[in-house]
Amino acid sequence: MSAPKSTKARAERRAAPKLARIPSGDRPTSSSDEGLQHTTVLLHEAIDGVFTRPDGTYVDGTFGRGGHSRALLARLGPGGRLVAFDKDPEAVAAATTGDAAITDPRFQIVHESFATLRESLAACGIAAVDGVLLDLGVSSPQIDDPARGFSFRFDGPLDMRMDPTRGESAADFLERADERLITQVVRDYGEERFAASIAKAIVARRDSGAPVRSTAELAQLVARSVKSREPGQDPATRTFQALRILVNAELEELEQGLSAAIDLLAPGGRLAVISFHSLEDRIVKTRIAHESREEIDRRAPFAPPRRTLRLKPLARIKPGAAEIAANPRARSAVLRVAERLSAKGAAA
Repeated sequence: MSAPKSTKARAERRAAPKLARIPSGDRPTSSSDEGLQHTTVLLHEAIDGVFTRPDGTYVDGTFGRGGHSRALLARLGPGGRLVAFDKDPEAVAAATTGDAAITDPRFQIVHESFATLRESLAACGIAAVDGVLLDLGVSSPQIDDPARGFSFRFDGPLDMRMDPTRGESAADFLERADERLITQVVRDYGEERFAASIAKAIVARRDSGAPVRSTAELAQLVARSVKSREPGQDPATRTFQALRILVNAELEELEQGLSAAIDLLAPGGRLAVISFHSLEDRIVKTRIAHESREEIDRRAPFAPPRRTLRLKPLARIKPGAAEIAANPRARSAVLRVAERLSAKGAAA
């Protein structure tokens, strides 16, 4: 008879390698962007999880304001290398200009989504890496800048694009999409049970000659359409999440980025992903689970597996009470860490 799940989980945690701790002197926790503060979530745990050797090559797929990148650089030896990605021009500017610019010769930043990992690293002459770190979602400077349109707490243009030079804004989507499509987006990406009512209200307002163009207009419209509220959550939270995910193709890019990262990891390399909502975490969890199982042809049970193991799950970590108290935005974060297996280890 198999052991209970709780017993198995405890055994797996005991068997997993211990993640090293970062020396306290090397622990940057926040960065500033012209008054907009950003506190990096699960900083120490993520660096502990992704770091394997000082002279390795690493990827920070979501530079933001550089909290993880700076911590990784503090751990790297002279032969180490770090390539950061960000599709937000303001994040790239924060890395390359001003007093906070990173001038370390071991560092470079690419103005692209981490979904382009494979092509962009090839252009940098990199065929394999020792670690890939992804900190998903939006950064505090993006949320706190009304001009970016990410937050219902400030009135501003309803944009929500992480790269405002490319693609369609949230306002433009709501101005062209039909009621059925808006319902589907808000329901599927926001997990909003009142999606149909919200979509109907958006289309009715548009048909009256006053399409939704600002964050305040959308937040007020959603508040009137949602019949009940979750304690402590603004009624517009799920709708804003849904539109942000759509406009930035976040889930599709996550799938592409994970695929490329796993292919590029050298044996013993680590993948560390911080997610902030169930849709992201489900994709990460499912992909790690898929890559940590062999696929057997049931018609030929004694034949070699059709797919061998490529990943070994190492950890699932959530912020502690102290971090959540200091940074409430950390409360929904989940960090998952997995290690790339060698061909020999995968077949064993």
